[in-house]
Amino acid sequence: MSEQLTESDLQALFRRPAEAPRLIGVEIETAVVDPATGLAVPFLGDNGVETLMHAILAEFGGAPIHDRGHLTGFTQDSGLSITLEHGGALEYSSVPGADVVTVVEAMRQTLERVADVARGLDMAIMPGGNLPFDRVEDVRRVPKVRGDLMRQFFDSLGEPGRWGPTVMSLALSTQVTLDYLDEDDLRDKIRMQTAASPVVAAMFVNSPLAGGRPAGVLSRRRQCWQKTDAARCGVLPPATNPEMRIDDFVEWAADLPMMYHHVAGDDYRLGSGQSFRELLATGFATGALPTTADWRAHLSQVWTDVRLRETLELRAADGPAYPDTAAIPALWTGLTYHRPTLKAAGELLRPYKLAELRNATEDLPKHGLSTTLAGDSVRELGAELLRLARTGLAARVRDGLERPAVLGYLDPIQAVVDSGRTFAEQTLDRWEGDLAADRARYVAAYRI
Repeated sequence: MSEQLTESDLQALFRRPAEAPRLIGVEIETAVVDPATGLAVPFLGDNGVETLMHAILAEFGGAPIHDRGHLTGFTQDSGLSITLEHGGALEYSSVPGADVVTVVEAMRQTLERVADVARGLDMAIMPGGNLPFDRVEDVRRVPKVRGDLMRQFFDSLGEPGRWGPTVMSLALSTQVTLDYLDEDDLRDKIRMQTAASPVVAAMFVNSPLAGGRPAGVLSRRRQCWQKTDAARCGVLPPATNPEMRIDDFVEWAADLPMMYHHVAGDDYRLGSGQSFRELLATGFATGALPTTADWRAHLSQVWTDVRLRETLELRAADGPAYPDTAAIPALWTGLTYHRPTLKAAGELLRPYKLAELRNATEDLPKHGLSTTLAGDSVRELGAELLRLARTGLAARVRDGLERPAVLGYLDPIQAVVDSGRTFAEQTLDRWEGDLAADRARYVAAYRI
């Protein structure tokens, strides 16, 4: 039997080496759809997503990932990976890079190659905030062991978990991963990022269609996340404490129930409802005590808007249309990786408390840039965050840490904030205008 983990063991995961890097990573989820109908391509079948995954692996090479005997992704030694989400969406995870332009250029080269492979199989690759035409009951899921367990867990919660399967099958996003250097640096970054997340999410709302018609909200994705186990999603409570320490986060995370755990090989078991802290004392039903690998797995079962592991994962924003995806890493990097800008953004957002951030998070799917945060205009806060991000990026350009092209990456979201017309509202205008509510036209307009 393994030795019992201590509180210090749990905290050790978040301690950075003395020469910790400051790298940037992106994860982009893209739907795989039929160009004529816009519906998700099923995983199985003569020309399903598994066929596409085999073709992508042949194009790029790498170490295959299998689940229940099926190919569900691959990794390369460089750190690049392409894997499948539970509903069959592709998730591209970049090689971490030192500057935004390098990461974005590599992302574009890779996704455009993937799109060419898909086009050869009469499939389309389409980013965004969700699958706009499918219903959750119609999506033919990827046969992942953990996916089945997650659905069982959400079902066990009743109403609080009702939308979990919808998120798993239909939600898409563009996420950014950034580094922290030490405990103080973590505190400053995670506090700012957590308070900024409702503002950023409101700026980037981009999932106004569901089941092929207007959803009545600007972000169907954000609406569904809010109805998915609130204990482990949304605003990260300990990060709203201006004096947060690593042990505050560890205490919060350890009190969450573990959804599932690994037994051996491809064998996973549904959680018993016990918190990770309780499992440390009692062990699993098998008699084994949790290991560091179990702790890592438990942290992967947390989906707050800022997710803390060895890095900071920024998850608030809907995925934009493909030409605009670079705005998200540019914004977060500019706010986070220039110390004076980080401090200024932190001061701007310091007054907002947990309840106020939650209220804004609740309102933003419907109201977008018209949302208020404790009575303050989110649109105005977004404009100030954009100004600060541009300042931070310009400073990094002067210091030789970024290429000048990075400043142009903010232009699409600058236009949104200046005009007050979100990506979602622009999409609705097109859906009811030049696209004439035609699914094939929609795919042609938004595919890579």
